[in-house]
Amino acid sequence: MHRFANPARFVRIARPLTAWCGWAGAVLVAIALAGGLTATPADYLQGDTVRIIYIHVPAAWLGMAGWAGIAGASVAQLAWRHPLAAVAARAIAVPGAVFAAICLVTGSIWGRPTWGTWWEWDGRLTSMLVLFFLYVAYLALARAAGRDAAGQRIAALFGMIGAANLPIIHFSVMWWRTLHQGQSIGLTGSSIAGAMLWPIPLSALGFTLLFVSVVLMRMRTLLAEAKVEARLHRMTLS
Repeated sequence: MHRFANPARFVRIARPLTAWCGWAGAVLVAIALAGGLTATPADYLQGDTVRIIYIHVPAAWLGMAGWAGIAGASVAQLAWRHPLAAVAARAIAVPGAVFAAICLVTGSIWGRPTWGTWWEWDGRLTSMLVLFFLYVAYLALARAAGRDAAGQRIAALFGMIGAANLPIIHFSVMWWRTLHQGQSIGLTGSSIAGAMLWPIPLSALGFTLLFVSVVLMRMRTLLAEAKVEARLHRMTLS
């Protein structure tokens, strides 16, 4: 990991990866959504409404994975003082918040015809809303901290503490009675018919690659901003 701690080395690697991940992700998402909208059958109960699953599931996965990434980067920042850890956490926060918001919006759109309501304060929905607010709070903390080391440590601690919400989201449908359906896809199989299932992994992989592309782009931008600020600071001292 420390081999990539040098910002210049990281940028050389991240520049081509940004484009590769972005284009590959866009192609996979296009194939998955086209297949999900035209090639898969409608659900026998929910009809065509179920097709929103091809956006909702990847959005939920990336909303949670994004915070896991923030927590991991925060550990690296506090434990090993990895120079790119704080940059990575800040870069992850914005796309993570966006996907958490997409998950909430698509879930509400899906829930209206399925449950008869746009929103229900059940365990899964409420814990996902909490995750979105955690993202907003983290972004505010990171922005307020700026380059201050003490402020960045506080943001990192918040990133680690906020990870406690992830198992709550995952197990909420098991711990509480809820309108939200239980786990449909697991390591041992899926309750979704194969004819409807195949676009989901393509969509999840595609959106994940797009997520990685955006994170790499944001990390490069933050590093460039830091470089410019350092150069301006040296100019004012000279």
